[in-house]
Amino acid sequence: MSLPPDSPQPDRVVIDAEELSRALTRMAHQLLEANRGASDLVLLGIPTRGAPLARRLAALIEQAEGTAVRLGTLDITMYRDDLRRHPTRPVGRTEVPGSIDDAVVVLVDDVLFSGRTVAAAFDALRDLGRPRAVRLAVLVDRGHRELPIAADAIGRTIQTAADERVSVRLTEVDGLDEVTISRAGDRR
Repeated sequence: MSLPPDSPQPDRVVIDAEELSRALTRMAHQLLEANRGASDLVLLGIPTRGAPLARRLAALIEQAEGTAVRLGTLDITMYRDDLRRHPTRPVGRTEVPGSIDDAVVVLVDDVLFSGRTVAAAFDALRDLGRPRAVRLAVLVDRGHRELPIAADAIGRTIQTAADERVSVRLTEVDGLDEVTISRAGDRR
């Protein structure tokens, strides 16, 4: 049975739990290789789903290196450039584990799209100190950049149409691990 052309299409799973786990393991090793180990790494997850991804990456890095990585969260709500046009969620907490001066800070987020979230994260980070370097780790790079921003560690690159929605679901937030794509007007 086919659906009428104007009816919502079901979400299409593009990354299942097993592939998500493999992608995070690969990302952890990419970060270790680029940094030549875990020394001076600070992982900052961008809420909501960047925070649990950062925790998972930190655990994988610790497992591989035997060294704990400093871990925190970076709320970018008040740094967004669309506050006047869109209502915002409540301001969250920024928790930074000590000074970031001269550290290699890895910003962790779920989806890289326009680049505006990462730009806001750069602004928020600037208020906290001066890292030696800033890296970006994202589970999904879906293209359609509006700003010249690229990720250093990517779980998976997925080609999408501009009107599609990429949804990352994580056990810690949503009760399951998967990444889906749906049309913007479809149910979520």
